[in-house]
Amino acid sequence: MKAYFAALLACFFVIVVPPVRAQQPPPVGQPAKLADLLKEAAENNPQIQAARSAWQAQTKVPSQVATLPNPVVSVQQLSVGSPRPFAGYTNSDFAYFGLGFSQDLPYPGKLRLRGKAAETEAASLQEKWSAVRRRVVAQIKAEYLELAYEQQELDIFARDSSILAQMEKIAEARYRTGQVSEQDVLKAQLEQTNIIRQTALEQQKVGRLEGELKALLNRPPSSPDIFANKLAETPMALSFDELVSQIHSGDPGVRAESDEIRKQKTEVQLAHKDFYPDFNVQYMWQRTDPTQYRAYYMLTFSATIPIYRRRQDAELAEAKERQHESQHVYDAQVQQAYSELRNDYLQATTADKLLKVYKEGLIPQSNATFQAGMAAYEAGREDFQTLLSSFLDVLQLEGEYWRDLADHEIALARIEELTGVALK
Repeated sequence: MKAYFAALLACFFVIVVPPVRAQQPPPVGQPAKLADLLKEAAENNPQIQAARSAWQAQTKVPSQVATLPNPVVSVQQLSVGSPRPFAGYTNSDFAYFGLGFSQDLPYPGKLRLRGKAAETEAASLQEKWSAVRRRVVAQIKAEYLELAYEQQELDIFARDSSILAQMEKIAEARYRTGQVSEQDVLKAQLEQTNIIRQTALEQQKVGRLEGELKALLNRPPSSPDIFANKLAETPMALSFDELVSQIHSGDPGVRAESDEIRKQKTEVQLAHKDFYPDFNVQYMWQRTDPTQYRAYYMLTFSATIPIYRRRQDAELAEAKERQHESQHVYDAQVQQAYSELRNDYLQATTADKLLKVYKEGLIPQSNATFQAGMAAYEAGREDFQTLLSSFLDVLQLEGEYWRDLADHEIALARIEELTGVALK
């Protein structure tokens, strides 16, 4: 009997491993590389493509608004004494046929400012496209890391179920020899059932994460399942101050609001130009009977006089308020980025410390406690509930380790989104 217990104990210690040891890959399918998924999203994600199309469309606007309006060509015919066309054309110097054109001429500088405003709008949309790409990349990274964590949890539950089966056999053997009560066996079976429940919940989470990833990749729901590579820790190499310095140049959302400020400044300049007149040039050639009368030539120059200052004053005031609005939005965007960066940095550094505590203290200590309890239970010096409690402590600490590791990597992904700095 002692040899039997020793063999089971040896098998048990082989199975129980620290969480930092490499696990076996998923039994079905091959893990997808994160870099491949990000490349696929850049080509297929609808949000990215829509933002890109909006930017590309806006790049066609500057040449439209900075070009003179189309000239107007006019044809005139004046009859005398009859509504019929060309009636009296040869017997009256009042009847004529005319051909002319006119051209609107905005006040000098208006077209340039309109084109400049459209160009800054295009630059803002380009940054928004970049922001959408960054956001989608961060979402895919977060979903991928969550999927890796949930799949790791499934591996742990599968291993735990095997360990509990070993513990149940030991308890049954001791029960048959009258050393313990049936309660030990029932407790082991109860924990097995609980693991089955937890496994079902984890499988549900895996399915949800795979569905969200497929949506981001624009894959059909019936496409093959996605498997993630195992989580690995990425060291934090930059300080908080170094990351903060990258916000203004690295965050596309901040850059987009900066472009919006430049656009509104141009709109203010354009509103000032509206206090000046726009012009129109017309030229007309008129022809009567060429055998009797000479042709007429008429040049007309007109101007639109902005005498209703109430309208121009309101336009200028509106443009200035829009400029103030864009500045405030920019300041809010910067502060929001600072706040998010601070939270993500704290989460990453805190998780970094916790991971060290798990690897160097809690996990080895809990394993040692459980191993000692296993030997004591075999010798009859410890009850099964105490052994089961120490075993569950090991499982809980291992799950917390992988949870903190996933949170650490997700925080780094968000920091990359905000700063544009590659941390991996």
